[in-house]
Amino acid sequence: MFLLNICFISFLLIIFFSMLLFMVSIYFMLYDLVYFIEYNLIEINSSCIVMIFLFDWMSLIFMSTVLFISSLVILYSNSYMLNDLNLNRFIMLVILFVLSMMLMILSPNLISILLGWDGLGLISYCLVIYYQNVKSFNAGMLTVLSNRIGDIFLLLSISWMMNFGGWNFYFYTEILKSNVYMMMITMMILLASFTKSAQIPFSSWLPAAMAAPTPVSSLVHSSTLVTAGVYLLIRFENLFNSEYFINFFLLFSSLTMFMSGLNANFEFDLKKIIALSTLSQLGLMMSILFLGFKFLAFFHLLMHAFFKALLFMCSGIYIHSLNNFQDIRILGSMFNQMPFTSICFHFSNLSLCGFPFLAGFYSKDLILEMLLMLNYNMFIMMIFFISTFLTVSYTFRLIYFSMLGWFNMISLNFLNDYDLYMNNSMYFMMLMVVFGGSMFSWLMFPYNYFILLPFYLKILPLIIIIFGMIFGFFVYYLNLKMFKLKFYFLNMFFSMMWFLPIIFSYGMIKNIMYLNKEMTLSFNQNWMEFYKSSIILIFLKNFSGILELFLFYFNNILNLFLILFILLMYYLFIV
Repeated sequence: MFLLNICFISFLLIIFFSMLLFMVSIYFMLYDLVYFIEYNLIEINSSCIVMIFLFDWMSLIFMSTVLFISSLVILYSNSYMLNDLNLNRFIMLVILFVLSMMLMILSPNLISILLGWDGLGLISYCLVIYYQNVKSFNAGMLTVLSNRIGDIFLLLSISWMMNFGGWNFYFYTEILKSNVYMMMITMMILLASFTKSAQIPFSSWLPAAMAAPTPVSSLVHSSTLVTAGVYLLIRFENLFNSEYFINFFLLFSSLTMFMSGLNANFEFDLKKIIALSTLSQLGLMMSILFLGFKFLAFFHLLMHAFFKALLFMCSGIYIHSLNNFQDIRILGSMFNQMPFTSICFHFSNLSLCGFPFLAGFYSKDLILEMLLMLNYNMFIMMIFFISTFLTVSYTFRLIYFSMLGWFNMISLNFLNDYDLYMNNSMYFMMLMVVFGGSMFSWLMFPYNYFILLPFYLKILPLIIIIFGMIFGFFVYYLNLKMFKLKFYFLNMFFSMMWFLPIIFSYGMIKNIMYLNKEMTLSFNQNWMEFYKSSIILIFLKNFSGILELFLFYFNNILNLFLILFILLMYYLFIV
């Protein structure tokens, strides 16, 4: 009962602060306010260590979203982790995780950003290895080492910022656009964000992080860990939006979006499909950010947080009810036995597709229409629309697997969705999925975009959705059996993320371990043996010879004294 009280008190406190920050963010938005708050931590003579917080409408509204989702995740964990013996430790880790994200959101200073950034990486490792089995440990190590690459780039950018006499990058984003040092810092920040947001070639850790408990996945993949890189780039957007090298990053982020959408059509693990959809949406946010629309990227970031958190909550109830099975092939006719969960699941899936007038529609449709108005090449336009098509395809494939056909597990089952805590958390999240898109679009874009398109381009996103639904049914119906028999290598290539896990995790680790073995053999057992044994032995033999000479004279010390006395007398007599 005490643990349940901790969860419920945490939920009430966090949701209160979320509502408060939302009201304050509306006030800041109306009056276009930006506040810097400095707190002097330590002052020794002329040296000051100052903590700076940046409050504007963007940081406040993002903090409100993160706190809202984390409060509902804690309420959801009340039932999901009920039989866990370490529930209090789990809740404390989640709260620390959210506090690290808060520190990162509020900081205009690279050093305090690094504190939050490292806190996210460390606590995500603790949460991924929470179940403490071999799969969890492997996934946790892959996660923390991939994120460590980004930490290194962030540390390097901190050292380069020494050229400007301070680490408050927010003051330099306008005046130092053409500075060579600032260009190097921007490049490092881009690479750090690519590792945290799992873009190519660092994509392999994101599906592996599914070893964490489902409430953690709901929090991590919606609004905290993976979105930290996107949020940092939104803050740095003024520095890279006019650079020539940005097209390379645009290419990699759009390829991430395409690759993850393609792989999700060949995946049967429920949580991995949703993780790959997160990867696809992160690629979309990065791509539209590199095209120069930071407010659109931020808008989609918020909308994605709502429907992805709800999607993970629904999948968690499915997995919980199916005795921890995650294969979508055992699902079927779930609507008959779990109606409320299935409704929430469908609403979040449709929002992910960009179905009209749900949360995802307001951001994705606006992104696609702005892309059609840009003077960009055909490759970028094609990869955006093909990725949207693949998103609809794997989403409806998942819906067909869960709704059509018969339930493919045991006949005697206990499927139900009568849990009060889980249902309440999903209910509040579904309200944001249904009404959040229109509400946030009115708040963030008070002046309408003027988008002038011919009729066939205006309805192109809707046509993409319809064809994606048909293709998803086609993939579901074939169930990939024919494809597996005829094109086994191609199926492996698509389902294993273009062999990125093999190349950038197993391959690298294997080669490094092999090199380590060879160096151990050659250095420790050849060269070091020669230096440690042979040369030291020769030195000791020579040294012992000199020592024997000294010992000979030392043993005949009376003779030595007599000789010296005679020589002294002879010298005195001559003088």
